[in-house]
Amino acid sequence: MALELMTKRNYETPAPSATVVLLRDGPDDLEVFLMRRHSQSFVLGGAYVFPGGKVDAEDAAWLQRLDRDAEDLHALLGEPEIPRDEAAGLYVAAIRELFEEAGLLLADVTPAQAAQAWAALRGGSGFDAVLAPMAPRLAASALQPWSRWITPTLSSVGRKRFDTRFFLATVPPGQEARHDEHEATESLWIAPRAALRQYWANAIDLAPPQIMSLTHLARHRDVASAFAAARARRPPCIRPEPHDVEGTRVLCYPGDPWHPEGEQVLPGPTRLCWRNGRFEPDAGLSILVGE
Repeated sequence: MALELMTKRNYETPAPSATVVLLRDGPDDLEVFLMRRHSQSFVLGGAYVFPGGKVDAEDAAWLQRLDRDAEDLHALLGEPEIPRDEAAGLYVAAIRELFEEAGLLLADVTPAQAAQAWAALRGGSGFDAVLAPMAPRLAASALQPWSRWITPTLSSVGRKRFDTRFFLATVPPGQEARHDEHEATESLWIAPRAALRQYWANAIDLAPPQIMSLTHLARHRDVASAFAAARARRPPCIRPEPHDVEGTRVLCYPGDPWHPEGEQVLPGPTRLCWRNGRFEPDAGLSILVGE
């Protein structure tokens, strides 16, 4: 079940992408929505991931249908160096990918309209063809920028590079998250600590960004806490620094002695090492789950 360790150096420009980390309050703990990618998927096949994907050129057509001004969205993203419309396009991509992969439509539609649109999408119609007749306002305001992950040039678990913005969101009232049976074959709601324990028990596969993101979420016990923390700071940009030490791949994060950025920006470990067919921290499971 373990992910394949890659050693190829890839200098291509990372593709702008967006990921949505869906949260809900469970009976005893915060819960997150994970989807298992198809085992034959070119990217992270068999691993449990958050819904998301690359920005499409067609996403620009929806910029005027966002429910929040592009200037505000640009400021919230915390990346003054990129153009305003490029920033707004990331919100469109997040909304589109969430709809395509998990059947949730962040827009001013009823649950019945969202379900009908999802059925049309699964029937083979594209995002634009399905939504254009409805002319909805896309709820960019439902997305809270959380973090940014840039794939290093020395690949560890994939063959492509991505520049991915992670957004927090919750399920719109009356809608239900699910998987598409195409790109993803399974899905579940699970507490971050429980997911990390399952990973440690080799019951599920996780890639390093998911491991570190779940470690981050494990420090929160409800949706309000996670959102409040995200709103209180600029989304950190994580550029993992890979090293090969005596045949062992080591991924270092900000704050690690082997990373050029000295300030730690994520809770938990500052490095993951490839051992036992998976990435794990030197301190073991306890540092991941915050115990």
